[in-house]
Amino acid sequence: MPNEAGRRSTTGSRLYPRVTSFRSRRGALTPNQQTSWERTWPVIGRDVSNDPIDADAWFGRSAPLVIEIGCGTGTATAAMAKSEPHLNLIGIEVYKPGLAQLVQQIEREEIGNVRLLRGDAVDVLENMVAPESLTGVRVFFPDPWPKARHHKRRLLQAPTFALIASRLKPGGVLHVATDHADYAEHILEVGSAEPLFTGLNDTTGGDSAANRDTAPIGFDRPVTKFEGKGLRAGSAINEFIWGKIER
Repeated sequence: MPNEAGRRSTTGSRLYPRVTSFRSRRGALTPNQQTSWERTWPVIGRDVSNDPIDADAWFGRSAPLVIEIGCGTGTATAAMAKSEPHLNLIGIEVYKPGLAQLVQQIEREEIGNVRLLRGDAVDVLENMVAPESLTGVRVFFPDPWPKARHHKRRLLQAPTFALIASRLKPGGVLHVATDHADYAEHILEVGSAEPLFTGLNDTTGGDSAANRDTAPIGFDRPVTKFEGKGLRAGSAINEFIWGKIER
């Protein structure tokens, strides 16, 4: 997950900026994961860098490009990729063991329309993604940083909304989901204040039924194991979908 100000630290590892909105988690890969990683990562994965993404070359085809920020272990990523074969999907994550699980699934199920980037998503958007090149951006269950003193670490602040808007094509879609009530209020307030966005679903003041038929990406999400636990515990899921205004 990215740092809150939309800027990466110039000190320390680029994969783990000094001030971040993600919790830095490290873990060892299993032998099978390591073997799969060595075999498949060089083809479908890259670390954050200053090299612009040439998506058509990387995927070997031209297709609408969608980025998922914080793809975790990739359960939703893989499911959406299989249900949207007409899209090219890039998942961004810093947690290597999570990425390794997704790499294994991609390899095992021969999912051809997913590529992965490891690092700070704001760094990726700033330095690797061209303006107005994305058809969609998805941010599902970003860390809410519930303590007030940590709110500045939250990913979805005004600068990040502006950055995402700048990378979306006119008519492109931002889809956010959270199960944290306080963060949901913040997301709605800040996202609705972004002048390049207009609400597409009921939560953001749009017409979900009408817009889901014309939007360039699907509005539906697979329910992950993490989300299922929250639902069973009574957590409410808030969905926010905005479209970039077409000029």
